[in-house]
Amino acid sequence: MAELGSGVLIVALLLSIYGFAVALIGVRRNIPELVDSSIRATWGVAVLVVIASGALLYAFITHDFSLDYVAGRSSTDMPMGYVLSAFWGGQEGSLLYWAMVSTVLSAIAITMHRKRDRSLIPYVVATSFAINIFFLVMLTMVTSPFTVRANVPDEGMGLNPLLRDPGMMIHPPLLLGGFAAFAIPFSFAIAALITGRLGDDWIRAIRHWALIAWGVLGLGLLIGAWWAYHVLGWGGYWGWDPVENVALLPWLTATAFIHSVIVQERRGMLKIWNMSLIVASFLLAVFATFVVRSGLLSSVHSFATSEVGPWFLGFLSILMVGSVGLLIYRLPGLQSERQLESVVSREGGFLFNNLLFTAMAFATFWGTVFPIVSELFRDTKLMVGPPFYDQVNGPILLALIILMGIGPLLAWRRSSPTLLYRNLLWPGVAGVLATVASIIMLEHILASVAIGATIFAVGTIILEYFRGVRARRRSTGEMYPVALGMLVRKNSRRYGGYIVHLSVAIMALGVIGSHFFQTERQFVMEPGDTAEIGNYQVTFQGIENRETADASVIAAPVAVARNGEYRGTVEAYRFFYRNFEDQPTAEMGVMTIGIDDVYVVLDRWEDSGTVGLRVFINPMVSWIWIGGGVFVVGMLTLFWPDPKPSRARARGPAREAVLREA
Repeated sequence: MAELGSGVLIVALLLSIYGFAVALIGVRRNIPELVDSSIRATWGVAVLVVIASGALLYAFITHDFSLDYVAGRSSTDMPMGYVLSAFWGGQEGSLLYWAMVSTVLSAIAITMHRKRDRSLIPYVVATSFAINIFFLVMLTMVTSPFTVRANVPDEGMGLNPLLRDPGMMIHPPLLLGGFAAFAIPFSFAIAALITGRLGDDWIRAIRHWALIAWGVLGLGLLIGAWWAYHVLGWGGYWGWDPVENVALLPWLTATAFIHSVIVQERRGMLKIWNMSLIVASFLLAVFATFVVRSGLLSSVHSFATSEVGPWFLGFLSILMVGSVGLLIYRLPGLQSERQLESVVSREGGFLFNNLLFTAMAFATFWGTVFPIVSELFRDTKLMVGPPFYDQVNGPILLALIILMGIGPLLAWRRSSPTLLYRNLLWPGVAGVLATVASIIMLEHILASVAIGATIFAVGTIILEYFRGVRARRRSTGEMYPVALGMLVRKNSRRYGGYIVHLSVAIMALGVIGSHFFQTERQFVMEPGDTAEIGNYQVTFQGIENRETADASVIAAPVAVARNGEYRGTVEAYRFFYRNFEDQPTAEMGVMTIGIDDVYVVLDRWEDSGTVGLRVFINPMVSWIWIGGGVFVVGMLTLFWPDPKPSRARARGPAREAVLREA
């Protein structure tokens, strides 16, 4: 496998260099045959990288410990799911996975757009190959996953204990896949800048690719939060850890882009914003990869410090200089075709949306790199903790939720005060009533205002759906469920977006509840002891020692009752894996009862049977995971194809406008 994997990666690198060169020569000398050859080369590279990935997977499945990467991350007693996920469990494998996703998506995207975007494609090909060349250089010359050991061990070390979790099978491939997918819209953006074709063609070409990258990365972030929640043991799901932060950054800028691009398509405005946001999204994805691999910032998610950090820094620097230089050069061509007529308009709402998301991204970036900056200038590393992010990003998030409610009700160009008042009346009433009711019941003003703002946003979503269904039913006579389904099917972009907004509102309620109303207590308990926390009673049932194929397990079963009524038993664990006995890992016991999570952490235990337990009551955390499910539904709806695209185009702008409003 070592020879096969290394060999095909070297061939892929050489073919990428060839494709990069002939794409540029072909377009500069007007030789279409060379451009076509470079397009075919994208598939050759993709196939070769897939073969290399298959070779590495085969080495894991067959426990080929002659490969240093396999021996260091797997063992024969590991479940097969973890053996397969060890593929991306280290630096070399994760880079190979990135290269595989990037090359395959590049080949697909270039093939799909080779005819309709002929003027852009040569530079899209060249940019894609330039990105792939970097990763293939890493994999062949710097950090190869196919390095052969001098002495082949009888058994492998096994996967890092912190990574032996179902989340490992889902979170890293989604996160890395999202990062890699941003290379597609970035390549089209660079091609548009090079050619000066800065109209809507490149926007139309990348819209779905940007959505794919954004959606996959967003789902990866959500799965990562779920993983942290039941493994890290501090009662939360997002700790503003440096690696969490840098993974969030490209998602924030991409979210702004996905909204902002609508204004360019509809009104020819915000062109500079759109180009800058999509370029920034890919640069921030590379920055995130650099932070994880450089060891520059301490994090529970980081790889050990390695030699690839300087390479990524150099790659990022070249990308930044080239992208910013092209942006500055093309600034005259990126001017808006129309001016903003009124702040109180749909265009104004999208502009504020850009400003808020950019502000959140900058605040998160600054808080993340501030320890480095402080050490450079003051010789003291000043750390920035969660309170900073809560105080800065919390108000921004609240403003975004309010804007999420107002935005859909604004008219293009200028909103009539009378019409705006009429549109905002019932959602506003719902928000005010929710705020007042929350203040009375919860006695917490800030949380109540946030709840009221979220209910206001939900109210506008419901209002938009109600109006659309009512209008469609009047024109077609369909039953309400049928009218709803057809409305979403024929206007998937608009109403899929509303579903995503609804998911954000549901998750926001989960964040509000868990952030403001979490309860925590620590107990020292012996078998049979009962302790109380809020309305809940927990009874420790005694330590149990268990064995699995690859670990010794300490289990602490705890019976849970609410107001004296038994609700079930939850278990908290400590795992001692073979070869990692000095690194015990934890798994929390989590039981959802109504809107509350009873969250149990086993902190310590003694031979006598006495244990130290931390118990949290986390309200509404489950709403975050429910919101994640709604997010997936919204994403799938956004990709639902127009049932009759040719007829839709033939109807003309006026007819399309009527349909959008229906």
